[in-house]
Amino acid sequence: MSQLHKSRLPGSWRASECRRLAGALAAVFVALAVLPLLIGFGRAAGAPDLDSWSKEERAVLASMSLKKLPAPPPDPSNAVADKPEAIALGKRLFADARLSRNGAVSCASCHAPDRQFQDDLPVGKGIGVGKRRTMPVAATAYSPFLFWDGRKDSQWSQALGPLEDGVEHGGNRVQFARVVLTHYQREYESLFGALPNLQDLPADASPLGSATEKQAWFRLTSEQRDAVNRVFANLGKAIAAYERTVTYGESRFDRYVEAVLIGDRTGQQTLSSQEVNGLRLFIGKAQCATCHNGPLLTDQAFHNTGVPTREPARPDRGRAPATAKVLADEFNCLSRYSDALPQVCQELSFMATDEPDLEGAFKTPGLRNVALRAPYMHAGQLATLDEVVTHYVRSPAAAVGHSELAKGGKRVRLTEQEMRDVVAFLRTLSGPIMERPSR
Repeated sequence: MSQLHKSRLPGSWRASECRRLAGALAAVFVALAVLPLLIGFGRAAGAPDLDSWSKEERAVLASMSLKKLPAPPPDPSNAVADKPEAIALGKRLFADARLSRNGAVSCASCHAPDRQFQDDLPVGKGIGVGKRRTMPVAATAYSPFLFWDGRKDSQWSQALGPLEDGVEHGGNRVQFARVVLTHYQREYESLFGALPNLQDLPADASPLGSATEKQAWFRLTSEQRDAVNRVFANLGKAIAAYERTVTYGESRFDRYVEAVLIGDRTGQQTLSSQEVNGLRLFIGKAQCATCHNGPLLTDQAFHNTGVPTREPARPDRGRAPATAKVLADEFNCLSRYSDALPQVCQELSFMATDEPDLEGAFKTPGLRNVALRAPYMHAGQLATLDEVVTHYVRSPAAAVGHSELAKGGKRVRLTEQEMRDVVAFLRTLSGPIMERPSR
């Protein structure tokens, strides 16, 4: 150092001070170099900023938020759908095991409120064992067609099917009418008017029961059959009124989306970097949102995705034969027991019935709370979410019909890590099951 430079330093500075200053400056430079790493702490290497969603992506996220879910659409085929008295009656009926042949099976037996309104079994089990997975009740008020194959077109008509099914409740219409008369007469008549005279009817009669029950049913007069059918239909309408109130509550995913939309960076830490990457894949490369879209993460449609059949010798044809069933259903929207005018039954009137894509197609399940209700697919063929994602990546051929995944450009290609990320995201969709307050 020259004499001139030395003269400009404070007299108290010496070589040791210079060394300390150099050390301090070096520490500052190190801190500045490390700062970006500290800011991104907890984020996967190479992962994008949590804020870096495009305008188009933000619109997709907003469309999936539970805040975008409107009130359930009105059901013109059910005049008591939103009446508090019907909701209260329906909730009691939903849990009443007397509505079964053996007095041991209720709607809640398979649609257990403490298990996401399903039963955790590969296939439903009532009086006997069914062939398909029990679908959850929550938010079914938004579904134009019910069951995995869509063979029912309203919640109230759907509620009637299991009551007479031989492996579910296994009961019969006259039996159910007597249960209503004995235990619910006051509540029923306040909603639907006077019950018919049941004294002259046999104890058991139904068009779908045993040979004896069928014979008893067809010995009734047409007026008697109509009166019993109306009680039966009203039973379903009360149960449906309760089911309309069952819906989903907010999940971590919804809180994350809200944080993204308002620019709350702290709130965006609700999801981990792996979960965010899974979300990016879900709406992008993995193509999940093609069918799993909207606030309920379902397009309410039917698709063949090559899901393996439970019984190879008897593959399930899914939607294809169900269209004829719903059109012929004596309790559909166009029936004499519907409260709707024919012109409002648009879904039924314009339903596709002869498209080849319906062969082997099943309803797109909503993904709300999906991680809480294994196993998966229409007959519980896949045990875990990892197996589900693997299935879509492998894209196997369909046992019946043609898988949409095999079509050009639809093949899903993900790495092992990306598959894990998608599963991590799916776990963020869990939230509480709620009963919407009656009006």
